[in-house]
Amino acid sequence: MNKVFLIGRLTRDPELRYTGNNTPVASFTLAVNRNFTSQSGEREADFINCVVWRKQAENVKNYVHQGTQVAVEGRIQVRSYDDQNGQRRYVTEVVADNVEFLTPKGASGNNSSIPVNNFAPPAQEPTPYDFSSDSGSANTQNGTDVSSNPYADFGASIEISDDDLPF
Repeated sequence: MNKVFLIGRLTRDPELRYTGNNTPVASFTLAVNRNFTSQSGEREADFINCVVWRKQAENVKNYVHQGTQVAVEGRIQVRSYDDQNGQRRYVTEVVADNVEFLTPKGASGNNSSIPVNNFAPPAQEPTPYDFSSDSGSANTQNGTDVSSNPYADFGASIEISDDDLPF
């Protein structure tokens, strides 16, 4: 089984390109902190190259930038090519099937207080930050029919005290 889950921050803005048949592909590097510190007491990070295709690639280019925290689900791929000197080069990268945006919209990408434990493998229905699939219906949002109001029987306003809120 070849399955990878990563949480980290982009080291630079994603690069978007198009293949010969006009398929979008974006590449970016993710800085992922290690769980331990070095002998000098510094926390080290791994820098992992990631590639994402099609609509997800366009969304990554449009909505994330350097410093943004993302969660990536995908697989490791090793490919090779011959460089200009005829030398065989190998590239190891993560091909992302799903990219979740963890930095809230409008927040600074360098905010280190954002929790990193809120990523879960994608369920059958898309999450609010999941742009990997289209709902297919203008009246459906995240699997819920928004044309009917489930609170219509409660009247024009709903009274909620601050004590009822979980935050």
